Amino acid sequence: MLSRRLLLAALPAAAALRPALAQSPEIGTAARPLRVGVTAGVHAQVLEKVRDVLGRDGFHIRITEFSDFIQPNAALASGDIDANTYQHLPFLEAQRQQRGYDFVPVGKTVLTLMAVFSKKHRTLADLPSGARIAIPNDPTNGGRALLLLAQNGVFRLRDGADYRATVADITENPRRIRIVELEAAQIARGLADVDAAAITGNYAVPAGLDPVNGALAKEGPESVYTCLVVVRRADAEKPWAKRLAEGYANAEVKAFVNSSFGGAVIPGA
Repeated sequence: MLSRRLLLAALPAAAALRPALAQSPEIGTAARPLRVGVTAGVHAQVLEKVRDVLGRDGFHIRITEFSDFIQPNAALASGDIDANTYQHLPFLEAQRQQRGYDFVPVGKTVLTLMAVFSKKHRTLADLPSGARIAIPNDPTNGGRALLLLAQNGVFRLRDGADYRATVADITENPRRIRIVELEAAQIARGLADVDAAAITGNYAVPAGLDPVNGALAKEGPESVYTCLVVVRRADAEKPWAKRLAEGYANAEVKAFVNSSFGGAVIPGA
């Protein structure tokens, strides 16, 4: 009998909780902004413009900036953020395979061109025997850099090499070029310490480097490395995911990208 009385007493309290649960704020409102992670620099600047444009229509975004490529996905997996907007498909695929993330893209953001820079040499042909070239140490951007260097005659890669290429895939290297693998965010600051370096636009532009007019080599607009709006698979059909993707396709956001980065960053949506 005592147990039955306790159960009956608990029922009104449980019923009182249901309205509170039903009234959880919708994502994208002032009470519950959409939490979006992004790397500092270009991607953060573009996301700030997206936030401002969508904010005029009452859609609220809270931005979290990260200093490396790994933490935005870790934060998405843990639920600390709802989406991130910094990675391209090859990197996403590598992260899914290596870390088991169940993430999917729901839209495109921008393409930040990768280019090769030097403070010591004017052309790639000027690189001396034994020259040191820095590339990103993450698997996909490292392979991307090796492909760009190979396409411009610095060395040759094995037939069929793609973004997963590593230094082990270099098959002909007559000038004995040495590859130095560094964290992507550090390469621009260490440019004077190497003969040349492959740097993506999101790090090149803040460092005062011009991928369009000041590079020894650069990607073309046909690059497959356009970055993406990425969410957990369970959220792919949520209205807020579509709204965020639409923000990057907004004409005002595209105009901002085209006017702000001198061609080093290209709208992807």
